[in-house]
Amino acid sequence: MIAACAALASCVPEARPSGTANAQPGPRPTATAAVPAVVPVMPPAVVSMPVPPPTPRAIRPAPQALIAAVEEAVRGFDGLAGAAVRAVDDGWTVEANGRRPMPQQSVSKLWVALTLMEQRDQGRVRLDDPITITRGDLTLFHQPIAYLVAKNGAYTTTVGDLLNRALTQSDNTANDRLLTLVGGPGAVRDFIANKRLGEIRFGPGERLLQAGTAGLTWRQEYSLGGFSAARAKLDPAVRKAALDRYVDNPPDGAAPLAIADALARLARGELLSESSTRIMLDTMGRTVTGRARLRAAMPVGWKLAHKTGTGQDLGGRNAGFNDVGLLTAPDGRRYAIAVMIGDTRASTTARQQLIQTVARAVTLYGPTSPATAGGLGIAAN
Repeated sequence: MIAACAALASCVPEARPSGTANAQPGPRPTATAAVPAVVPVMPPAVVSMPVPPPTPRAIRPAPQALIAAVEEAVRGFDGLAGAAVRAVDDGWTVEANGRRPMPQQSVSKLWVALTLMEQRDQGRVRLDDPITITRGDLTLFHQPIAYLVAKNGAYTTTVGDLLNRALTQSDNTANDRLLTLVGGPGAVRDFIANKRLGEIRFGPGERLLQAGTAGLTWRQEYSLGGFSAARAKLDPAVRKAALDRYVDNPPDGAAPLAIADALARLARGELLSESSTRIMLDTMGRTVTGRARLRAAMPVGWKLAHKTGTGQDLGGRNAGFNDVGLLTAPDGRRYAIAVMIGDTRASTTARQQLIQTVARAVTLYGPTSPATAGGLGIAAN
């Protein structure tokens, strides 16, 4: 069974606030290419590892050296940032500004994927189901699958292929097509609420989210390359006001602490079936985005399953620069991590270094708990 799940995953082309310590198959919906009407408004607010049963919480206290390192890294960053680390097996939590909701951007693809995999567990969808992408499904920004759609006017693939593209490549069109399949933003919000994932919001999908963040009303022609040009024509004051609104109250906002807890629960097998958990983590382990973020801090022998997120820039200001995931030490101990930058004028290198610093601290102090923090030795990357 395990081999079959792993094979399936490889065939396809990512709360409770920390501090708290198979349904019968039904009819499956047809994966059609229908696209819901777009309403131009913003709502309010590869790793193979065992999936053991839930483990006791708070087996040991959090390492003091790790606490100091994470707090120092976040405090010294030039901008709004937060970080959280949850020891999956030992139960402790370390956080710095971890309860403040930050823009998720493509980190939110995790919740679409988890909603999809829960529907798989319920027998409502299969990863080998065919699904078609049309020009009307195209979104904006990073969408490698758009080339395949443009080539013939439509592209038919499988649900599993879209899952792989959404998580490993952060393909916006693949993600939004899956969002339509699972029932739209409401279905994802229901999953988050039913699983009690805590301070995690889910926005309206890539098109409306990005248009609203820029100060635009979405038009489908933007998916063919006109978005950046339309955004550039806006009054700078309009763009700044829109970005300010987004940062102040992000419709896709989530607290790093809630994300870390959700990832820990996923790793413990508390959110999905064993096979769906394995597929999720294996797919996240093949992520190719963010090579200079969490992955750049992984020593030899450590494994990483993760999801990145990157927001729009305006005049050197960035809203949303993140990496969240599951780190597995050579001894098998696991650490859920979320490092999120909500608003900053710091350089891309400085943002990457913050994420690397927190991750490197986990690898140094999480398993061994040395007495002092220092000498993280993070190279610019």
